[in-house]
Amino acid sequence: MQITFLGTGTSAGVPVIACDCATCRSEDPRDKRWRPSLALAFDDGTSVLVDASPDLRAQALRFRITRVDAILLTHAHADHVLGLDDVRIYNFRQGGAIPCHGAARALARVRRMFDYVFDPATPKGGGLPQLALRELVGPFSLGGATVIPVPLLHGTLPVLGFRIGSFAYLTDCNAIPDASWPLLEGLDTLVLDALRHKAHRTHFTVDEAVAVARRIGAGRTLFTHMTHDLPHAATCAALPAGISLAYDGLQLELAPAATAGLLAAGCAAAGLY
Repeated sequence: MQITFLGTGTSAGVPVIACDCATCRSEDPRDKRWRPSLALAFDDGTSVLVDASPDLRAQALRFRITRVDAILLTHAHADHVLGLDDVRIYNFRQGGAIPCHGAARALARVRRMFDYVFDPATPKGGGLPQLALRELVGPFSLGGATVIPVPLLHGTLPVLGFRIGSFAYLTDCNAIPDASWPLLEGLDTLVLDALRHKAHRTHFTVDEAVAVARRIGAGRTLFTHMTHDLPHAATCAALPAGISLAYDGLQLELAPAATAGLLAAGCAAAGLY
């Protein structure tokens, strides 16, 4: 599986509009952060988006995303779903609807936010995205791998992270419920929310994210969903070994873990969903 970080910023992105801070003026390309999203490319050719940010069109052009076979939604906040209208280009080229997997709460909000997509009275002349909304109720197969939803908390809002093999993506969270910790054992690569240094009600701070990363014990941890308070080079220099900031365009090549099937069976038996 190849992973491409399409965006590693917050809802405001970096540079922030009308901001003149050092990070927003930085010439380091790693300090340019689109809104958060991932692209996953599986060995069988399946191409998957994790969230669809408002920057999707630019991300798709820059990183040459030529098809989308499925979308995984962590939650339905604007910075994670407002790019859904742009997937209609893939509908046209691929000739069908794209499965969009998410929790029931997130899918209901998508229906409200994009009511014109699901309203049969909407005129079809301008083109509409075709989304097949599919509620996640537990682990499922995608691209020949097992996708395990990981329940998280984003303030008081239940959201999802995702584990695929020995990789896990946990964005937009500030707490991991007790029942979810076993789903994060044995990771090689962890991607984790680390908003800034100052405390926040719905996101991990850098120090909190470091503590979570140490508890999980993945071989490599990458932070994402970062504000302009975190310049890339200076922040990475202060982080412990094995932990660094992700950046837009970063690519990882990962092998699926043989334990994924056992883990999926275990969380289904535990009734986490």
